[in-house]
Amino acid sequence: MRTFEALVNEAWTQPTEGWDFSWLGDRHQEDPVPWDYTAMVLELVQTSPDLLDLGTGGGEWLASLPFRPARTAATEGWAPNLSVAQTRLGPFGIDVVAYVNPSGAVGLESAVELLPFPDASFHLITNRHESLVADELARVLVRDGHFITQQVGEWDTLSPLLGLPGTVESRERWQLSVAIDQLESAGFEVLRSGEARPVTHLADIGALVWYLKMIPWAIPDFTPDRYHESLRELDRRCNHGPIEFEEERFWVLARHRPRSGSSPES
Repeated sequence: MRTFEALVNEAWTQPTEGWDFSWLGDRHQEDPVPWDYTAMVLELVQTSPDLLDLGTGGGEWLASLPFRPARTAATEGWAPNLSVAQTRLGPFGIDVVAYVNPSGAVGLESAVELLPFPDASFHLITNRHESLVADELARVLVRDGHFITQQVGEWDTLSPLLGLPGTVESRERWQLSVAIDQLESAGFEVLRSGEARPVTHLADIGALVWYLKMIPWAIPDFTPDRYHESLRELDRRCNHGPIEFEEERFWVLARHRPRSGSSPES
């Protein structure tokens, strides 16, 4: 059996790139959710002349689609991923542009144009695990254009693992009902939606360390040295074995149906 120190040191020195969790292999497993986001997107792209993917990560998901409209673009707001996505998606003729990545979706108002695109410039926008500003989506979508997103709720399920206080009570909790309210206020008609609480399974403490390195916004000041005692205690509680935690997931499909005269026509 590998020691605590060996697992942690290996994980922290292992590089990360894009949105690729393959280094963990079967040490990282997630319970399935009762919907197929990719299948829903593929149904929509069959009739859309264009596609904008928000927060494309390293472009892994977008590149994996068997079909994309001829005019497809993507944004990425996490600087380390931008060049990764551009290299991966460039051969497909997909432009990847930097944009202002909001620090949080809840209660955020778009005082400036965050998306670097003209009004009414896309018929379909996808968003997989990226923050969103409903007013900006409404600005960039044509009338009757579609927006589909899969979202992760609060990350507070990770904080308690290390004995940290949660932050949800200090602000409005990001959840399905809040997303629907924001979209409807911006002139969207919500067509379908769903939510679930799948469990993530990490095989050992090293897998957790690498997972937290991969998503640094979950615990922004995380390093193994800073949280050494917390990691040791967690490893002890889990008997040097699997670590499990719930994550809230939800999805929304909405159509842009602004009141007459309030948005550019397609």
